[in-house]
Parts: sequence; structure tokens; C-alpha cells
Amino acid sequence: MIEIKGVSKKFKDKTIIHSLDLSIKKGEFYALIGPNGAGKSTLIKLLSGLLQPTKGEILLDGINIVENPKEAKALIGYIPDEPTVWDGMTGFEFMNFVGALYNIPANEREKDIKKLLKIYNITGTEHQLYQDYSRGVRQKYSILAALLHNPSILLIDEPIVGLDPISIDITKNILDEFVKDGGTVLMVTHTLFVAQELATRIGLFEKGKIKIEGTYKELVDKAHLPAKTSLDDVYKNYLAK
Repeated sequence: MIEIKGVSKKFKDKTIIHSLDLSIKKGEFYALIGPNGAGKSTLIKLLSGLLQPTKGEILLDGINIVENPKEAKALIGYIPDEPTVWDGMTGFEFMNFVGALYNIPANEREKDIKKLLKIYNITGTEHQLYQDYSRGVRQKYSILAALLHNPSILLIDEPIVGLDPISIDITKNILDEFVKDGGTVLMVTHTLFVAQELATRIGLFEKGKIKIEGTYKELVDKAHLPAKTSLDDVYKNYLAK
């Protein structure tokens, strides 16, 4: 579903991503973890089409995102690290705008928006201005907007920042069900317990390269650590090497 072939990204004379090869299958939840400045968010932006690779190619369900951006982006739901929207818009206007971008008919958009708002129990907030929402409510709208057009791929840059514990559980359920229904997820996160619980495969990203990857159990085994070691401790073990 996601094919990254020899992708590099340079900004002026600095290389952020180094000849990266990565394949993520349909129905797989891939979590990318690593230190600040490793290039994780840059990779998400390359996959979402917000940036273009310096070299290499990115295929989403076989579609080259540089050569056919409109067709490729139709497959994607993108949840950025900062849920930024024009402050003068209401939550409903934001969701409606996103639905229009994906050519969802107006009557369907309204029904779908009402249904999605119930997931986080935020019905009644949709006509408030975005600038008046808390960080957590903005995050909820960002997640719901990414689901509105029924994407087959979710690209997520830190999904639960600002969410309360109940909303975190709801979000984990959303992502779990998305994958069970055949969706593909690439998530960048520093919230390692979420990666440990949900990811079918985890990659440790450092200096623009994948240092090591595998299932949570495989990473524990490769590090020769006790079976119940947390991903947090596994992560620290690999970075210390």
C-alpha cells in the first residue's frame, strides 16, 4: 500500500532523509519512533505530498504521489502534529470544507459530520469558532476530518497530544478498527505506549534512516531484554548504542 523507494530529502545542503526504502502493506499499522530532529515529520510530509523528495519515489497503492498527486492524495487521511485551521471558521465549516475538497456531496457531508461528531461526544460544539476550542477539541476535529472521506491510508503525526484519557482510548479504538477494516496506518509518535499497543511493526528512525525495525516482540528479543520490557525502555536501549 505504501512504497518508499530510495527516497532522500535535502534542504539546501542538509540531507534530512537518506536513501530510505520502506514498504508498508495493506492492513498494517506501522509506528515510526525516534528522537527529535530525526526526520520523522519530514517523511510524513513527503508521503502526504506537502513536500517532494529530492530523489526516489513514493507510491500509494501503486500511485506515484509526485506524478499523480490528486489521485494519490484521495487515498490519504492526514492528521498533522499541530491541528491548525483558520480561526474564523467553526468546526462544522472546517469539516464541511474538508468534505468539499474530497467531492463529497453536501447532503452526505452533513450526515457524515453528524455521525463522526458522536464518536468523541462533541455534538453541540460544531458551530463554535475554531479559535475558541481547546487543544484537545482541535485535535478531535483534526482526526475526524481525516476520516471524513473514508481514506484507505492514515498518515498521523502525533495522534493524542492534548487529549484526555477517555479520548485517548477512543482514538486508539478508532485506529484499531481502521486497521481491522483493511486500512493502512503510518504513525509518527513519541507516545510509545500507543505504538506498543497498536503497531504491527515499529521502526526506530534516527538521522534520516531506519536504525532497526520489527514487531514489538522482535525489538525486545533483538535487544536481549526481558519479555515484558516496555517499548520506552527498548527505545532507550537502542538509542544508547
